[in-house]
Amino acid sequence: MKSLLVLLKDYWAILRRPSVHYSLGFLTLGGFIAGVIFWGGFNTALEATNTEKFCISCHEMRDNVYVELQETIHYTNRSGVRATCPDCHVPHEWTHKIARKMQASKEVWGKVFGTISTREKFLGMRRELAEHEWARLKANDSRECRNCHNFEFMDFTRQGKRAVSMHSTSLATGQATCIDCHKGIAHKLPDMSGVKGW
Repeated sequence: MKSLLVLLKDYWAILRRPSVHYSLGFLTLGGFIAGVIFWGGFNTALEATNTEKFCISCHEMRDNVYVELQETIHYTNRSGVRATCPDCHVPHEWTHKIARKMQASKEVWGKVFGTISTREKFLGMRRELAEHEWARLKANDSRECRNCHNFEFMDFTRQGKRAVSMHSTSLATGQATCIDCHKGIAHKLPDMSGVKGW
């Protein structure tokens, strides 16, 4: 017992007047603890911004695209499975999620400067916004769609002939991706006049 008290006393003396070597150890330990706290705070903030409640907290989303989503099968269906904003617009894998969050930080400028602060402004920018999102999904092979939809598990017997043809050939061979055919599946299409094929 006495040796433990002596050891604690010596340790306390070292803590009160650390040498260069012990200072480095305490800096390392302090940096590690600060890193853990930062990482925990960062991930907490990341998850807080990855909720439907957060997404629709600005009226541009709540009064425009969120209202449209409520009318689709992605919101209400017989199975009770519902897609939320992050399910379709934020990748699930951490590295892709961080990259998408960094991209989305530009959208904060739109909120700050009122780029789509009214229904009229939103409708004026709608096609451009949709084309950005379609291009993103096309570039990543509709990664977010595939979080829930996997053509390997599709029951082709319950699909129409055209869907079976596309899902079993073009989609399976990588010639097409989900967004090529399913634009407007969760939100209304913008004015597509002048676009080839519409």
